[in-house]
Amino acid sequence: MKPVWIVDDDRSIRWVFEKALGREGIAFVSFASASEALDALGNGPPQVLVSDIRMPGPSGLQLLQTIKERHPMVPVIVMTAYSDLESAVAAFQGGAYEYLPKPFDVDQAVDLIRRALDESQREASALEPVAQAPEILGQAPAMQEVFRAIGRLSQSTATVLITGESGSGKELVARALHRHSARASKPFVAINTAAMPKDLLESELFGHERGSFTGAQAQRRGRFEQAEGGTLFLDEIGDMPADLQTRLLRVLSDGSFYRVGGHQQIKTNVRVIAATHQNLDAHVREGSFREDLYHRLNVIRIRLPAMRERREDIPLLARHFLARSAVELGVDPKRFSDEVLEHIASLDFPGNVRQLENLCHWLTVMAPGQVIDVGDLPAEFREPVSVAVASDWIAALEHEVERRLGRGETGILEMLGRQFEKSLIIKALARTGGRRIEAASLLGMGRNTITRKIQELGIEDKDGA
Repeated sequence: MKPVWIVDDDRSIRWVFEKALGREGIAFVSFASASEALDALGNGPPQVLVSDIRMPGPSGLQLLQTIKERHPMVPVIVMTAYSDLESAVAAFQGGAYEYLPKPFDVDQAVDLIRRALDESQREASALEPVAQAPEILGQAPAMQEVFRAIGRLSQSTATVLITGESGSGKELVARALHRHSARASKPFVAINTAAMPKDLLESELFGHERGSFTGAQAQRRGRFEQAEGGTLFLDEIGDMPADLQTRLLRVLSDGSFYRVGGHQQIKTNVRVIAATHQNLDAHVREGSFREDLYHRLNVIRIRLPAMRERREDIPLLARHFLARSAVELGVDPKRFSDEVLEHIASLDFPGNVRQLENLCHWLTVMAPGQVIDVGDLPAEFREPVSVAVASDWIAALEHEVERRLGRGETGILEMLGRQFEKSLIIKALARTGGRRIEAASLLGMGRNTITRKIQELGIEDKDGA
């Protein structure tokens, strides 16, 4: 795989990306100006480009234009401290993959780069015959149920809702549903509704007419038109804004829509597959998700199991990801010892398949020998969870759930989930003396996320730093 290019005249921004990408085992090259990047382009394009907009010399938008002219399949992420709508629109109209306003959360930025890397690989593999695309791996009974569902749906055009924790492989299932359907020869188009700025999501989905808003210099086809005859995958549907839920419902109801600023009705023949890691039933009860849209999407539901529910698949997946990382990086393949496979199969992997894949990529780069042992794992993966401690709090949780069920309570998941998050954040803030950034790091969440949670959960935060 080619490296990620970071282009920014601010040395501190380049340093942050270099450290974060190096820690994740992602190859990168940094440039202090767009001119340097343009000179290097003669030797070949990057896998992903991350560029500031405003820099001395050529701007990031000029760099974006050149990249898209010469290498249209390269995902480009633009970033700027000037987080105004015009810059965002100009970036998207120029073909940017995503827009990243400064200051940004480093973890979220790395996640965005990983999504762009995945997109780049998917675009490349789209040129290959469909039969060469890898299938989903899994031997656990829970995964066999998923495979059976995909098989039963092979001759169906029904709308499907895929649920499961983050990183469990929901898009892989969506692609498998498309690949084994009568629409396989038509486009598969994916969009993450949570990753797209609200002001641009409508245009991204439905397209827009020239002059419909500032910066709309040409007509643009939206994802529905791009997926005509095929499948549109709406990831993280639970984060879709309310007004767009209404527009989506209309499309699902009568099969037509209007571009933003348009007056001509456009008919569409698209199969919609949606996915979420959230509890949509709870969102419907709270009124944050339309009940009629929920029923339109929830025609067929496929639940993906978490990694801890399919531990027998961990060695199989680990070997697969390790071998694939070696091919992608162009290095000799490594292998796991029996001891390390037994060890990692005992871990929970809260980040699910994606976390296991990231671990294998890290080991391909960082493990010193050709045989990987427990000592080669990152520190956070070496120590098993204490069974005694785990069983104590799990037993207490199960007792509380039984008690509430016995009283006929509803909405238990939402209520206990909020209490769980609140307890974690309060304890982390107490450990760090109220310093939010440190507490967020301890909990494995971003700075912006912990700030939002503190407000949503009504946590009294005396320091607020």
